[in-house]
Amino acid sequence: MMELFVVTRSGATEKLHGEEGATLLDAIRGSGNDELQALCGGSCSCATCHVLVDEEWIGRVGHAEGDECELLEGSSHKGANSRLSCQVKLEPGLSGLRVVLAPEE
Repeated sequence: MMELFVVTRSGATEKLHGEEGATLLDAIRGSGNDELQALCGGSCSCATCHVLVDEEWIGRVGHAEGDECELLEGSSHKGANSRLSCQVKLEPGLSGLRVVLAPEE
């Protein structure tokens, strides 16, 4: 299990756990946090699971590319560290990852 830190829309930091190979969205929703709508169910066809990856982690997580990048273009909260949590795979080396839930559109 990997340890993850999520800053909610109210500013509270939640410590949660995710399984290697799962997505960040799986870990967030599995923790009981329901702030991310994830309307498409994690299939990268909406942007309702938008998170902002902490600057210190973006190099390890990587930047959005392709369809993910295009979907994020429609967000008024898009930044250089924006990712869709359904596209972030929990891989070795990401334990301790910190993200902020993007404001709701």
